[in-house]
Amino acid sequence: MTWLVTGGAGYIGSHVVRAFLGAGMDCVVIDDLSSGHRAFVPASVPLIVGSVVDPAAVDEALGGHAVSGVVHLAGFKYAGVSMARPRHTYTQNVTGMLTLLDGMARHGVDEMVFSSSAAVYGTPQTDLVTESSPTRPESPYGESKLIGEWLLADEGRAANLRHTSLRYFNVVGSGAPELYDTSPHNLFPIVFDQLLAGRTPSINGDDYATPDGTCVRDYVHVADLAISHVAAAQALDAGRELAPVYNLGSGSGLSVREIMSAVVRVTGIGFTPAVGPRRPGDPAIIVADGRLAARDLDWRMRHGVDDMVRSAWRARTER
Repeated sequence: MTWLVTGGAGYIGSHVVRAFLGAGMDCVVIDDLSSGHRAFVPASVPLIVGSVVDPAAVDEALGGHAVSGVVHLAGFKYAGVSMARPRHTYTQNVTGMLTLLDGMARHGVDEMVFSSSAAVYGTPQTDLVTESSPTRPESPYGESKLIGEWLLADEGRAANLRHTSLRYFNVVGSGAPELYDTSPHNLFPIVFDQLLAGRTPSINGDDYATPDGTCVRDYVHVADLAISHVAAAQALDAGRELAPVYNLGSGSGLSVREIMSAVVRVTGIGFTPAVGPRRPGDPAIIVADGRLAARDLDWRMRHGVDDMVRSAWRARTER
């Protein structure tokens, strides 16, 4: 059986593809390469260059490779930018989901693992977020991910689609030197680019109600994340019942200052981060309870903070 990985040429998607291959499972990739990279897809994996909003490309991917299930990662992923580009965000993330579900129905594919996001929670009212915490997205991106979850749930009831959605928190690190995060909006690439340019990284606010005054976030290694996608796909293939949503988080979190200290340790570049003003809307702490995923999806934190930084730094500097 073959799984289609949408967005499989991207940072997270390419790690998911390698996790499937490592588990002895075949996969095929569809990616429009708007933020993904052809070089991230192994030569042995078929790549359809196209968008999930294009029914013809979806049909080519699903119909030509005996696909049995879909891991859906393709989409527009920049929450901040989505505020200025809501129509684009909804086209890529909602129309893309509908087009993909239509194609799956045409080709008799009835299993999906969906890449959702912690953005569905907005600013939580509690430090530790569980799957039952209220969803209050604050950006078109977060809203579009929540709509994707709703569509899956409705299709599951209407057409017996077997599915689950994985809500990511802060994904970092690298599982292979040739795979790296190229997002211009994520913390690790921003800090690394500043260091390589001889500039001093900065922290947005150090007066939060946290142990060291800086924001605490839930950082998870991308290779650990990828393993749980495979576990979800295997569970669906086996007919096991899964929860509709799972948090993939550490349960504890790390502060921005702790991340900066790890960067100093790993890179050997000594610096004291500058401190700027708070960013509007940044909560002090967002950490996820990952116990449900640990029970069902082989989820666990296999990498510590230095491992996260070291693997990401190696991939950034060896490319």
